[in-house]
Formats: sequence, C-alpha cells, structure tokens
Amino acid sequence: MTMHDDQVDVTPRTVAALIREQFPQWAGEAVRPLASSGTMNTIFRIGDGLSARFPLHRAAPAEALAALEQEARAAAELARATRFPVPEPVALGAPGPGYPMPWAVQTWLPGTNAFDADPGGSDAFAQDLADFVAGLRDADTRGRTFGGGGRGGVIADHDGWMATCFAGSEGLLDVAPLRTLWTGFRELPRTSPDVMSHGDLIPGNVLVLDGRLGGVLDTGGFGPADPALDLVGAWHLLGPGPREVFRRALGCDDLDWERGRAWAFEQAMGLVWYYAESNPVMSTLGHRTLARLLDPVGAA
Repeated sequence: MTMHDDQVDVTPRTVAALIREQFPQWAGEAVRPLASSGTMNTIFRIGDGLSARFPLHRAAPAEALAALEQEARAAAELARATRFPVPEPVALGAPGPGYPMPWAVQTWLPGTNAFDADPGGSDAFAQDLADFVAGLRDADTRGRTFGGGGRGGVIADHDGWMATCFAGSEGLLDVAPLRTLWTGFRELPRTSPDVMSHGDLIPGNVLVLDGRLGGVLDTGGFGPADPALDLVGAWHLLGPGPREVFRRALGCDDLDWERGRAWAFEQAMGLVWYYAESNPVMSTLGHRTLARLLDPVGAA
C-alpha cells in the first residue's frame, strides 16, 4: 500500500537497468529488493556489498540531487565521529527510464535491524547506544546550529503538527490525556546548546549483531540539534532497565531526560495514525513507544 501521496515507486527490473546503464562495473551483481519498514526510501541490495536507496517522495531532480549530496556529506562526517559501523557513500545515480530522480549507492552493513532482533532488554546494547550518542555529541558543530527542519529545535514549534496528529488519532488512541501530556512537554525550557545528533534513532535504523550495536543506518541527517533529540532511542529501542543504563551512561539530568521524552512523544504520535494502514510496523512502533512513555515506571 502507498504510504505517501507523492510516492514514487521503483521495480527491481528498473533498478537493474539503471545499474547496467550507469554503473556497468556492477551490472553482473544480483539486484534484490529489501523488505523494509522504511518510510523515506526504497532499498535494494546490489550483490553482497552495496545497497541502492531510491527516495520515495517526489521532488524535482535538482532538489533531490542537492538533498542526496547533503546526505552523503553528513553521512561521511558521522562516520568520522563514531567507532560503530555506518554505511559509506559510494556513488550517486541519475534519473532514468522508470525512475525520475537521482538515487544513492552505499556500502552494505551486516546485522539484523532492531525490529527483528529486539535489543530492548540488553544492558550491553544500551551501553553501546549511549557510547554512540556520546561520540556524536563530542563531534565539533563547527559553529553550526539547528537548521529548522523537522525535530531538534523548539519543541513548541510542532504544535501545528501535533494538532494534526491528535485529530488523526481519534479512534486509535485515547487522545485527551495525550493532549494534556503535550501541553506540559511544549513548555519544557531549553538550557543546553546544540550538539551533533543522528536525529532518528528508531529500530529500523539500528543494526544488532551478536546482541550488541552492530551499526547505525540512515546517517544522512547528522547535524546540530537539541542534545535531547537522540534520547528518543531510549524509548524507541529500550525497556526500563536498559533505559536507565543508557541514561546513567550519558549523565542526563531530569530536564534533558524529559525533553527526550517530548521528542519521542512527538515522533510516536505521528507514527501511529499516519502509517496505521500503509506501514503497520511503524504504526506499531508508535503504539509501543507511547506505552513506554506513559508507563509510570518506564518513563522515569
């Protein structure tokens, strides 16, 4: 089922033809679609060592190319900031028959995504995740600040989106107490400067290998943001005990922790209703994260 009104789909046959035409050195490699809960790209494996990412949202080719080039720069910068494996940019493909926009090729990482290999009960994984976040926070912002798109700036700037989420969630969630919760979240003060952040630590972007953090995907959003933004991983990925391990390892005070809850809440509310029919895995993630946020034990 289509997830977005402006969605652009691509078939394995089209991908194989684009590769033959633009990257003949990979023409002999098998092209396989990857079953994914992802919402921004369709992903194909190219042989054993590469993956191709095709943006789902329609955009003008020049606009899409600029976005992919920026993502490649951000991904390369994040790779220098962490000891954990991340995909490396390899090439950018051009529009062609069957697909009207540029597309990207990256290295492939081994591991199982955290939807399928749930690490929520693992203290060791929680410590790894904290080490990942701490490494990004130590990276130099080079004077950059939050750019104003998406999560990571002023919580209250999301009032309009949250009104849409509350309206869309009628019949799916008990909305009244959630509105009350947002009323408190939006008033939380900000006391810390921006740090470098991944920005989307959800299970589909995290790989588990031998029970530990095996790699992190979707690194093209690496940039300066509220230090609380990457704390969303505490509720998207971890149960109560490991969540506390994560918090202690990062030394989060009460305010930053509560702001992390706010960002996780904002994201989870959108997942529940928007993907209720088109991407049940993501909608279920939203439900689970909200349950963790509302649990008086797990929320602490």
